Amino acid sequence: MRLGVLDVGSNTVHLVAVDAQTGGRPTPMSDWKTPLRLVEQLDKDGNIHSKGVKKLVAAVKEAAELGSKLNCDEFLPIATSAVRSAKNSEQVLKEVEKETGVRLEILSGEDEARLTYLAVRRWYGWSAGRITNMDIGGGSLELTTGTEEFPDLAFSLDLGAGRLTHNWFDTDPPAKKKVSMLRDYIDAELVDATKRMRDQGPAGMAVGTSKTLRTLARLTGAAPSSEGPFVKRTLTAPGLRQLISFISRMTAADRADLEGVSSDRSHQIVAGALVAEASMRALGLEKMEICPWALREGVILRRLDKGQG
Repeated sequence: MRLGVLDVGSNTVHLVAVDAQTGGRPTPMSDWKTPLRLVEQLDKDGNIHSKGVKKLVAAVKEAAELGSKLNCDEFLPIATSAVRSAKNSEQVLKEVEKETGVRLEILSGEDEARLTYLAVRRWYGWSAGRITNMDIGGGSLELTTGTEEFPDLAFSLDLGAGRLTHNWFDTDPPAKKKVSMLRDYIDAELVDATKRMRDQGPAGMAVGTSKTLRTLARLTGAAPSSEGPFVKRTLTAPGLRQLISFISRMTAADRADLEGVSSDRSHQIVAGALVAEASMRALGLEKMEICPWALREGVILRRLDKGQG
């Protein structure tokens, strides 16, 4: 069975086509994405403005047409933080469906966190013990911890790299004072969730998912993506602290020249690094494994677990 997962995130519209069957590992067949930065397409009232909706419609239409050409048996369209938090989200969904025939499923923040955790658990297995997972998206940060297939605790906080960059930084590179203020803000926002997670007990394995964390790991010495998904990649707290002091003084254009940093994300990697460092510190983590599976794989696994194919 060929599944097409359409993920409307805060940074990109991303289509992944996989061949999948119950009990088997999903095999990627095609991977397409286009940058959108929906989290930056909000007006002062918190609505996705007309230009943003037009861009979204065009991207979803292109993805749907590609999914058809790839002979996907089933389409799984989801939307996350940027659409979820928009005041006009229902109108946006209706417009997208009217123009493309695709009805996006808005995942709650908790569902997003739980599905990402499911993918991580399946990747590492039961021998990992308690898994504590962190996923930094463009619009939100998801934190989970648990010992079973689904987490004991799941949190979604509005601490995405794109959202924080848009709301906090107005110069390039960001002013030192703004970086310090943002760090204090992130620390305060993390207090409740991370305390509850630490109360569950220490993690047998700390894991990071998302493009942001893969990029940060690459910048601190992890293997490039070209070496494949089975190479072990880690991100350490000392390496991250060193990296922040380096990249926070660079312009977005200069950061885009660094190996592993894409030009469409170079402007927000500083905020992403600050979230990662603060989260690791608040959770008492010195190192995390970087998992190649995340939300999209969780959506695929949920579908296969229903046993309808």
